[in-house]
Amino acid sequence: MNQVLVWLANGFQVVIFSVTLYQILISLAGFRKQKDGVRAPRAPRKSFAVLVAAHNEEKVIAPLLENLRALDYPKELYEVFVICDNCTDRTASIAARHGVHAMERFDEARRGKGYAMEWMLARLWERERQFDAVVVFDADNLVSRNFLLEMNDKLIDGHRVVQSYVETKNPFDSWVSVSYAITYWFINRMWQQARHNWGMATTLAGTGMCFEATLLKELGWNATSLTEDVEFTARCIRADIFPTWANRAIVYDEKPITLLSSCRQRLRWMRGHTDCARRYMKPLLLQALRTRRFAHFDAVMYLFQPIRFLFVVAVWVMSYLQLATPLYTQFALLRTVPDWAWIALNAALFLQFPLVMLMERRPWKAYWGLILFPVFQFTWFPITLVGLLTYKNKAWNHTVHTRSIRIEEMTGS
Repeated sequence: MNQVLVWLANGFQVVIFSVTLYQILISLAGFRKQKDGVRAPRAPRKSFAVLVAAHNEEKVIAPLLENLRALDYPKELYEVFVICDNCTDRTASIAARHGVHAMERFDEARRGKGYAMEWMLARLWERERQFDAVVVFDADNLVSRNFLLEMNDKLIDGHRVVQSYVETKNPFDSWVSVSYAITYWFINRMWQQARHNWGMATTLAGTGMCFEATLLKELGWNATSLTEDVEFTARCIRADIFPTWANRAIVYDEKPITLLSSCRQRLRWMRGHTDCARRYMKPLLLQALRTRRFAHFDAVMYLFQPIRFLFVVAVWVMSYLQLATPLYTQFALLRTVPDWAWIALNAALFLQFPLVMLMERRPWKAYWGLILFPVFQFTWFPITLVGLLTYKNKAWNHTVHTRSIRIEEMTGS
C-alpha cells in the first residue's frame, strides 16, 4: 500500500508539473506583440448586426449606445439591437430613445445570456434585412472606434469567428478590479496573443465577439450554459472552425469592485466551465488523437482550466512540502521533480504578470495591484472547488454594473 501511495504521489507531481509547464511554454509566444503586420484597414464591405445583451442596465447602457453610434464605420452597414432580457427598469426606453432596436424578452424559466442570444438570433434570421456578421457586446461595455473596421478585415480574410481584446473599464476602482485588470492583461498577451502566434484557436470571452452569420445559421447557437462563450468555443473547434484574434479591436468591460460580487461571478464561470468540460473534453480529446492536430489538444487543455486552477494551488503546496519541510526525508515521495525545477516553475508563474504589464506599458500605479494580486489568485481555489462540486446548479446571477463612463474617458479623445 505504501508503494502504491508513493507511485500515486509521484505521478501527481509529474502531472502537476507537466500541465503547468505546458501553459508556460505556450505563453512564450506572447512575447511577440502580433503575428500579423500592421496594415491599413480595407474598405468597409461587411454588414453587421450589433447585439447588446442587457438585463436591468439603465445605469450604464447610454454611453455604449452613444459610443456605437460614433464608430468609424458606415452607418448604413450596421444596426444595433439591444436584447432587453427580463428587464424591469428603463433599459428598453433608453435604447429606444437612442434610435436602436429595443428587443424585449420575458422568460423567467430560461434566464441568462445564452438563452437571450438564442432568442435574438431566431428573430434576426426572420427579418427582411440579413447581415454578413453578428457582433456581441454586454451593456456595460465601451468599444474602440475601429472595432467594426477590424472585424471587416478579419471576415474578408476568411475568418468566421473573431475575438477582440478585452480591456478593463474600471481598473482602479478597487483592489479587486485592478486584480481583474492584471488577469486580463495577462490573458490577452500570454494566452490569446500567444495562441494566435502559434496558429492555434483563441478562446471566446463572452463579449467583443464577432460571428459570421452563415456560420451561426449552420451550427445554430445552442450555447445556453452559464458560460456560453466556453461552450461555443468548444463547438466551433469540434467543427474545425478556429476562432481568431483581433488585438487592435478593443472592448472595455466593467469588472466587479467587491470581493463578494467577484466571487459570485467567478463561481458562475466555474460552474459553467466545469459543465462544458464534462460535455466536451472527451469528444475533443478523441478528435485530437484522431486528427493529430495540436490545436484540438490545446482546446482540451483549455477545458481543463478548472482543474488547472487547483493544480496551481497544488504547485504551491508541493513546493512548500519539498522546499520548506523535511517531509520528503521521511516518505521519499516528494523528490520526483527536483527543488530547482519547483523554484523555476513558481518564478515563471508569477513573474509573467509584471512582465506583461511592462510590455503592455501599463501605468505605474497598476503595479500596486500586484501586492494583493496573490490573494485574488488564491481565492480561485475555493471558487473552483465549489464550482466543480456544484456544476449542476444552473442558476444565473446578474452582475450589477454602475460605472457610467464614456469612451472619451477611456481613450482621451
